[in-house]
Amino acid sequence: MRGGSYERHEQKYCASGRYRAGVVGSGTILNVVTVLAGSAIGIVVGNRLRDDTRVTVTDGLGLITLIVGALNCTAIGDAAFERAVGENWTLLVVLGAVVVGGITGSMLGIERRLNGVGARLERRFASSGTSEGQARFVQGFVSASLLFCVGPLTILGSINDGLGRGIEQLALKSLLDFFASIAFAASLGIGVAFAAITVAVVQGALTMLGVLFGSVMPDSLVSAMTATGGVLLLGIGMRLLALRDVRVADMLPALIVAPVLTYVVDIIR
Repeated sequence: MRGGSYERHEQKYCASGRYRAGVVGSGTILNVVTVLAGSAIGIVVGNRLRDDTRVTVTDGLGLITLIVGALNCTAIGDAAFERAVGENWTLLVVLGAVVVGGITGSMLGIERRLNGVGARLERRFASSGTSEGQARFVQGFVSASLLFCVGPLTILGSINDGLGRGIEQLALKSLLDFFASIAFAASLGIGVAFAAITVAVVQGALTMLGVLFGSVMPDSLVSAMTATGGVLLLGIGMRLLALRDVRVADMLPALIVAPVLTYVVDIIR
C-alpha cells in the first residue's frame, strides 16, 4: 500500500479507537526476536544445503527484493507527494535525493564502515578462518541489515509505534522478516543474525522520532522516503543477483534527503 493511503488508513483506525497504545518500542523488540529466531532456523537448514542450492536461494531472494523495491517505487505517484512538489517533479526529487544522499554517504564512508562492522563481528563471534567465510558473513550481515531496515513498513511501523498507535505494522514486518531471515541465513549464514543489531538501532531511532515528530509528519514526506527506499531495495536486489555491487549503504542518507527536498520544494512552490 502506498505511503499516503497507508497513513490515511492508519489515521482512520486511530480515530475509531481500534488502536491501543502499548509499550513504545515493543514492535522493534518483536522484530529483533523474529530475526534471531528465523536466522537460527536458517542456519540449521543451511548446513544441510549444497552450495548450488544456496546460490539458487540467494537468486530467489534477489528477485523478490527487486519486486518489493519496484512496488515501493510506485509511491512516486502518491497524491500527497504530487501535491507537494508537482506531478512532474516527484521523480526528480527522488533522483536528487539518491544523488545527494549517495555523494554524502560516499564521503562519510558508510558502506566501508558497515562492511568493517561486519568484519569485526565475524572475527569476534564467528571467525571461519577463511577469506571466503568472512566475505559470506559480511554479505549476510550487510544485505540483511539493508533489507530489514529499508522500506515503508520500517518507517511507518516505527513511527506509529512511537506515536502509540500500536505495533500492527511492525508485527507484520516481523513476520515477513522471520521468513526472510530463514532464507537469508540458510544461504548466507550466521551474519544474518547480527542484522538484528541494525534493526534494533534503526527502528529504535525511528520510534523515537515518532515519539517526537511523528504526529506532524505530512504524508508527502513519508511517500518521498518510501519511493527512495524502493530505489535502494532495487540496488539490494541487484547485489543479491550478483548483477552489480551497488553501494546501497552509501545511499542511505537519501532517506533523509528525500523528505528534506520535498519539504523545501513544497515551500518554494
